[in-house]
Amino acid sequence: MKKITLLINCPDKKGIIATVTNFILAKKGNTVYIEQHVDRELGEFFMRLECEFDRDEEKLAKFKGAFTKDVAELNNMHWEMYDTDKKPKMALFVSKYDHCLYDILSRYASGELHVEIPIIISNHNDLKPIAKAFGIPFKYSPVTKENKKEAELDQLRTLEEHKIDFVVLARYMQILSSDFVGHFQNKIINIHHSFLPAFPGAKPYHSAYERGVKIIGATSHYVTSDLDEGPIIEQEVVRVSHIHNVQDFILKGRDLEKIVLSRAIKHHIERKVLVYNNKTVIFS
Repeated sequence: MKKITLLINCPDKKGIIATVTNFILAKKGNTVYIEQHVDRELGEFFMRLECEFDRDEEKLAKFKGAFTKDVAELNNMHWEMYDTDKKPKMALFVSKYDHCLYDILSRYASGELHVEIPIIISNHNDLKPIAKAFGIPFKYSPVTKENKKEAELDQLRTLEEHKIDFVVLARYMQILSSDFVGHFQNKIINIHHSFLPAFPGAKPYHSAYERGVKIIGATSHYVTSDLDEGPIIEQEVVRVSHIHNVQDFILKGRDLEKIVLSRAIKHHIERKVLVYNNKTVIFS
């Protein structure tokens, strides 16, 4: 059997679940899981559905066309269909910080992440030995103010050559241009501390320590043209107190970044994220 995941959002009205599941049944499919949510303020309906069909690609192609015509268009639906067995291709962008890269590659090597990683791209050579240790190709792509446009075009060509589905910025210390982001809408995942906008700059943990903050957090979100303001996928916090020094803050922050980024990646891989109006619905 082939398992398919559907992500759907549309204006809310009675009977949407029945319409979709009855259509799947009529096409010889079997619905095995449903989760739905209604945003009452927006009047919008969201659903994640898993179903099974026999492995007949021609029937699946016909299903897509019929679903579009007989269900989606009639209900003003935005919908996406994914083959659950297919491993998406993920590219990693890194700079010099290695904690998120090590964590992702360890989870990947252990089989925890249902993805392929065809390429790691970096604006520095420092982490090349890590890529080599895990047997993943590494591309050195230096970025300066003068060559930024050309560098991004080259990076996009590399992503296209490897047929990359989505990108993870594992502490990549460069701001992506709007043109670059436009090629991967809601398909670039970033991670950073949650001190923004209160403690910006190169040493946010030092600033937070001096202010006497009581919690440290990390945020993972999709990248948009508005810096660090994209739809949030995952967040986490940990408490700190007067007994912790700056180094404690940094270490706790790095642990949170690893955990939060890995959760966000898993949500994306498992098609549990639905973006709407710069917010996300995260299905369980």
